[in-house]
Amino acid sequence: MRRADLTLQTVKEPPLREVGVPGSHYAVLVSLQATPGLTGAELARLMGITPQAVALLVGKLADRGLVERRAHPRHRSVQELHLTDVGRNELIKAEHIVSDLERHIRESLGIRRYRQLRALLGQVMDDLPNWDPPQVG
Repeated sequence: MRRADLTLQTVKEPPLREVGVPGSHYAVLVSLQATPGLTGAELARLMGITPQAVALLVGKLADRGLVERRAHPRHRSVQELHLTDVGRNELIKAEHIVSDLERHIRESLGIRRYRQLRALLGQVMDDLPNWDPPQVG
């Protein structure tokens, strides 16, 4: 699974960079589209990276006008993150690439095997929270 993930990331990164949305930026934009108003800490947990890494990513995206920070309605010291119209437009470009890559995978497998793959990956994702890492040392 790790090799497949790395290959997928390697294949999609150049065309995403070409439209100005590297993979790490794409992940932030998709997350904020799905859940507008996330805080930096929530986004970090969702993406599995440190709050410091999220702050750097969000800073770059905000500098480009793709993401905006807004005051949290109840907590003055907390900022919510939202896509801007420019961010939504950039995400549309990136989604076109990712959708085409998924189409390619679907066509290469055929619809029956593609559905099997999606079902199996869904089962894997559903069961992952039940995994207990081994004790090291």
